[in-house]
Amino acid sequence: MSGTFSMTVGNKGRVVLPAEVRARHNWPEGTVLIAIEPAECIAIVDRAEALRSIRAQLKGSTILDDLFAERRAEAAREDAES
Repeated sequence: MSGTFSMTVGNKGRVVLPAEVRARHNWPEGTVLIAIEPAECIAIVDRAEALRSIRAQLKGSTILDDLFAERRAEAAREDAES
């Protein structure tokens, strides 16, 4: 399913995605796309796929628990200093 496609950046920075790519991903006119730029490339995904990816990365994450623990430790240090 993957392929290599040539695109040209226009004078206003516009890039036209090939019809085959748009059809394969079911991206009709007006679809909001997000460009994700990891180290050496760009990935273009629609908003729904970006949300799925973010949710999958955060699934099981303890980021909020870590943040709360950090804040509690700071508060305890401040209380001890007072």
